[in-house]
Amino acid sequence: MADLLTPVLSANWDAERAWTLDSYEQSGGYAALKKALTQQPDSLIELVKDSGLRGRGGAGFPTGMKWGFIPQGDGKPHYLVVNADESEPGTCKDIPLMMATPHTLVEGVIISSFAIRASHAFIYVRGEVLHVVRRLQRAVQEAYLAGHIGKDIHGSGYDLEVVVHAGAGAYICGEETALLDSLEGRRGQPRLRPPFPAVAGLYACPTVINNVESIASVPCIVDKGAEWFGSMGTEKSRGMTLYSLSGHVKRPGQYEAPLGITLRELLALAGGVRDGHELKFWTPGGSSTPLLTDEHLDVPLDYEGVAAVKSMLGTKALQIFDETTCVVRAVLRWTEFYKHESCGKCTPCREGTWWLVQMLERLEQGDGSEQDLELLLDQCDNILGRSFCALGDGATSPITSSIEYFRDEYVRHLTERGCPFDPHKTTLFETVGAQ
Repeated sequence: MADLLTPVLSANWDAERAWTLDSYEQSGGYAALKKALTQQPDSLIELVKDSGLRGRGGAGFPTGMKWGFIPQGDGKPHYLVVNADESEPGTCKDIPLMMATPHTLVEGVIISSFAIRASHAFIYVRGEVLHVVRRLQRAVQEAYLAGHIGKDIHGSGYDLEVVVHAGAGAYICGEETALLDSLEGRRGQPRLRPPFPAVAGLYACPTVINNVESIASVPCIVDKGAEWFGSMGTEKSRGMTLYSLSGHVKRPGQYEAPLGITLRELLALAGGVRDGHELKFWTPGGSSTPLLTDEHLDVPLDYEGVAAVKSMLGTKALQIFDETTCVVRAVLRWTEFYKHESCGKCTPCREGTWWLVQMLERLEQGDGSEQDLELLLDQCDNILGRSFCALGDGATSPITSSIEYFRDEYVRHLTERGCPFDPHKTTLFETVGAQ
């Protein structure tokens, strides 16, 4: 099974003091930058397009195509913004990457900025992860001192300033336009589009916004080529990626593998579900993606494969739940999170998530009738596609999918007038917290 792993971004995570510039350069770091500076920016954009790299933040939009939307010769400043506001429940890939080898991201930032002709780049990090902020700030400082950032980088004539910005801590700021508002010093709320950030983003100037893993993947593509990158993964979902396994699994952690690997294969690498138990349901991309069951163990974990079973690959946050977990309770906890994190800008999300929590609390306690399930689905339908951003849509995903696959469990709560599971022993949240 070991040959299923493709350590690229994580290849040097176990190196001594891997987060330092010396360690990174000893493993070939910043060689890709020097190579990129000898090329034309447009050729770098074409290289990333040819590689098939897709955004690793959840949507899976082609990275090179996004770069190509930036207007050239417009006389305006261009900006690169890295979305490091990782806050989706279950998602834990960007923070380990930035902690282990922050220079992988920094090198990717410099190359990407050069490609889109940006003279300023911002790394927007979730403010609560202060250890990550400090590590990134030190990595940027080391890059400045080494001449990788600043004026006339390595004699190329290219100037770049990089800023590590700590966000104020709101889930909504993971949405790219809300992130821009926060970066500009305003309350983080999504913007109406169009105009899109590529035309009028940060400070109303052309802006590229990419996830940490997307930008960190750029140096290896420049160094080894588009064909090498495309040799991993599937035809439409190319390359390697970080899968985050958590929950009721023996060896949780980050597993870097080609896109298209299955959960069955990943579970084998992770030692399987904890002893004496079996898989009940799981999330393919965090709590905002429709959950799946054991019948989906062999679904290819790429953008097309997961979409074919009516879910989304998202951030590849694979949360594993065994048969001791109450699905109604788990969905309620997620919905409480989305209600709390709603920015309140639009009525469907602000009011809708509140009503979803009220209904789920009643169902979890065994109050009501089976007709309330139809009312709950109707509430979800009134939110889906009507909210200002994807937060409202994401809040409905675990509810509708859980009713599809576990309607009997919802009904059992009603017939038994309460949760048939002991919440102090069976929910994922208490079980994992006690270990």
